Amino acid sequence: MTNIFEGLKVIDCGSFIAAPAAATLLSDFGADVIKIEPPGAGDTFRQVPKLPGMPQSQHAYGWLLDNRNKRGLALDLVKSEGQAALHRLIADADVFITNYPLAVRKKLAIDHPLLAKLNERLIYASFTGYGEGGAEASKPGFDVTAYWARSGLMDMLRSDASTPPARALAGMGDHPSGVSLFAAIAVALYQRERTGRGTMVGSSLLANGIWSNGIMAQAALCGATFTPRPPREKSFNALGCYYRCRDGRWLLLSIVNEQRDWPVVAKCLGLDTLIDDSRFAKQVDRFARSAELIAMFDAAFAKRDRDEWRVLLDEAGIVFECVAEMGDLPTDRQMLDTGVLVPFENDGMLTIDSPFFVDGADKVRPRRAPAVGEHSEQILREIGYDETVIAKLRENRIVA
Repeated sequence: MTNIFEGLKVIDCGSFIAAPAAATLLSDFGADVIKIEPPGAGDTFRQVPKLPGMPQSQHAYGWLLDNRNKRGLALDLVKSEGQAALHRLIADADVFITNYPLAVRKKLAIDHPLLAKLNERLIYASFTGYGEGGAEASKPGFDVTAYWARSGLMDMLRSDASTPPARALAGMGDHPSGVSLFAAIAVALYQRERTGRGTMVGSSLLANGIWSNGIMAQAALCGATFTPRPPREKSFNALGCYYRCRDGRWLLLSIVNEQRDWPVVAKCLGLDTLIDDSRFAKQVDRFARSAELIAMFDAAFAKRDRDEWRVLLDEAGIVFECVAEMGDLPTDRQMLDTGVLVPFENDGMLTIDSPFFVDGADKVRPRRAPAVGEHSEQILREIGYDETVIAKLRENRIVA
């Protein structure tokens, strides 16, 4: 089987992460994705590594991840000549993706009613912060606000009830939201195969945030009573807690079948005497005395380094995981062996593959993300512009 989306023409007219990430997923399976950026500095997302507190690197690492495989067209959509060029591209495009604010779309002549008239087969993929309607439709939002804070995740994932709300990481809500938009596009393409007509699809950070926090949100919708999260040392379940090892590294136990695994864990930790201890005989007893058990486990885990515990717990068949630090990821053998991490084409640098596969279908070998306007002339020639017109557009700074 060849690349599933080979021959599919996609216009990525988005900024930052969520909408462009959906285009990246299409590109992984062979779509020809054209990235639209303003001339000059391009998409502001390129500047993220320069922000205070972000990892320092000579590479625009976010840009590399979310815009791989794409061709770059730098186009000034404020000017009518730039809009005309984009409309030529739209005429035979299959998918148009944007997360520009709704009001800005009309100003740039990229709103759905207009583009749908230019191409009745076009799939128009819209991504917003807070949805297409309602009083907050025009409210600006990032994943840290609309996804992380508004959904309740920021509150629910604090380390315990006495600490400040948990901080989000860059793109933590954008990337799963991009998968949702990709799914909507795939559904629309399937519908087009049946009807011959395009449509508009969409998603939002707000919708994805509440979906991600769905179990707790549904509990709230059912009128449930919530128990504030206690400090780690007083966690409700010692067999579902995280522990610091001798070398300062952490691991997390996640044991569900306690009847089977409780004696195994006790033996691994050198706490054999607890197996027949009436204080911990039943699950309800272990829950009631979880703080005591956690203190014992803390002392036991502090006797060995994390990697020693990894071997012992793996051999015993215990469900656990090491709490990875960022420096662990480039050499994670399982991620490398299963293709979660893959190298860029003609480059030893690793990147993160799209998080799913289709049996028998090839993926594109990841190519480096484009420089600002790297393929502008190539793309404009493809839609019929001659060298004289291209030179004029460049002279007037409509194309870069």
